[in-house]
Amino acid sequence: MPDMPETRSFRLGVAGPVGTGKSSLIATICRELADELRLGVITNDIYTDEDARLLRAAGVLDPDRIRAVETGACPHTAIRDDVTPNLIAVEDLERDFAPLDVVLVESGGDNLTATFSPALVDAQIFVLDVAGGGDVARKGGPGIARADLLVVNKTDLAPYVEVDVDQMVKDAEAARDGKPVLALSRKDPASVTRLKDWVRNMTNHVRTGDHTPVDPGPMAPHSHVGEDGSVITHVHTH
Repeated sequence: MPDMPETRSFRLGVAGPVGTGKSSLIATICRELADELRLGVITNDIYTDEDARLLRAAGVLDPDRIRAVETGACPHTAIRDDVTPNLIAVEDLERDFAPLDVVLVESGGDNLTATFSPALVDAQIFVLDVAGGGDVARKGGPGIARADLLVVNKTDLAPYVEVDVDQMVKDAEAARDGKPVLALSRKDPASVTRLKDWVRNMTNHVRTGDHTPVDPGPMAPHSHVGEDGSVITHVHTH
């Protein structure tokens, strides 16, 4: 595979359930790597641009490099079924700030079935957190099992929610068949360094054509609450 064109960034997706710390993880990546990598961010929310506003307020990047897509629908519709709004946002950002090294695409808060289309991103991180329960990792699902990196986030909270982080990581490793798992706390410099190293290495692999995006597979049937409060159950198929 040839090297990417100058205007084409490495596109890195970040998905996971609501409240697991996706925005915080992106802020950490930007804060730690902005001096060595040219970064941009696309956030997804259903009806607001709140995540983008929070990242801008954190001062981790030039505010113009952080843009929002309001999906107006089930969050993973915009990262898997119809990626057009996100793809346009990424390409606009790449054009306006060329050349960018990495564009991070944050999914709206979702469930364990969320996966990005390889038409949108080159690699993907799936984020869990210890406050969601120590048993979540072994429940599996496409995001947990097949994302390029699984992050077990907010490990500093483990004593307060009575979660054994080592066991949660072991369960995650078993569910992922050897793919990498990172236990992370933004308060733990060693874990932040491991996150930085992973992003650097994956950036190099994508840039040199040594990484091929892999489709993590279809999402399972799931339910969510519609605008009128009704419960909608549906399947994402093509």
